[in-house]
Amino acid sequence: MKSPDERRLLILKYIVERYIETGEPVGSKEIALNLSSPISSATIRNDMAALEQMGYLEQPHVSAGRIPSYQGYRFYISHLMTREPLSEDDRARIDSTITRGDLNPKTLIANASDLLAELTDCAIVSALDQMEFSIITRVEVIPAGRRLYALLMITSSGAVENRVCRLEFDLTEEQINFFARFIKENLTGTRIEDLTDERIVELGLALGSYTVGLAPLLYGVYDISSKLKKRNIEIKNERSLLAKGEIPFQNMAQLMEQKEKLDEILNSAFSGVNVVFGNDQESFIVTNSSLIFSSFKQGERPLGALGVLGPMRLDYGRIIPYVEYLAETVSRLMTEGVEEDRSKPGKIGRKPSVSKSDPYR
Repeated sequence: MKSPDERRLLILKYIVERYIETGEPVGSKEIALNLSSPISSATIRNDMAALEQMGYLEQPHVSAGRIPSYQGYRFYISHLMTREPLSEDDRARIDSTITRGDLNPKTLIANASDLLAELTDCAIVSALDQMEFSIITRVEVIPAGRRLYALLMITSSGAVENRVCRLEFDLTEEQINFFARFIKENLTGTRIEDLTDERIVELGLALGSYTVGLAPLLYGVYDISSKLKKRNIEIKNERSLLAKGEIPFQNMAQLMEQKEKLDEILNSAFSGVNVVFGNDQESFIVTNSSLIFSSFKQGERPLGALGVLGPMRLDYGRIIPYVEYLAETVSRLMTEGVEEDRSKPGKIGRKPSVSKSDPYR
């Protein structure tokens, strides 16, 4: 005969897994019929009441059975859950899917997110720190009106950003051509992370007699780079999650507008897989939900996180191994790709060059 503690663990495990499957409260008679050990309904009711007092179960209505609480889910995941190991076919599918296309970080995360959405039918969240690997590949200046000039920057990670600058006077064609040459010689091939305050001041001084007219454009380039240094937060497949009818639309809409709140959670990830429930943290505004996520790295340095946002009734034993393996695979590929990129010489510290065609030099 099992001890009371062992018996209560069996009951809690059954209630969590049955509720995940059906979404309906679980009663004592059903448990008595389905547990392998013969236990009376009266004993089960007493154990359920004890589990409720301990904070692991809730009773939505007086006459209803029990459902898991946040604490119950957390205990289940930590101590009772049976993880479903990934098959060789699963691993092969993941490996082949996320390596499609160019192996830049943006593509890797996009592929991993799309696959997770397909596997889980939930919303997928990701945070990607672009600063560590983005290189400026192209900067253009496009006249956009009287004293207005559009700056366009393209990076190696696939980011395309623009900014409109208003100047004190119109630039001549010669000034625009000089700026294009200056940027190509001094910034093309530079890592975003290397475009510091000190570097911009150094480049501003190197403009010489062009400083008055072109400095606003140079600082426009700096503003764009500062934006690119921020983590890119994305939420995908939210429609499939909302279609389940368990997540309040208003909460989801608010989260889409305030992605920085999600970044606070993703940025605090411990190593391995993390699980956060709605209302667990003040910044997590989606009630009746759970967020399963893991960070990915370049070597030992965290570069972002990837996860699944779904209702509390998720199949944790199936989804957690997917999140874990995807994060590990992304980390491995990012480390290989970024370290290969870092082996190429950068331009940081190089003396700013001035075009030989500059008539003032």
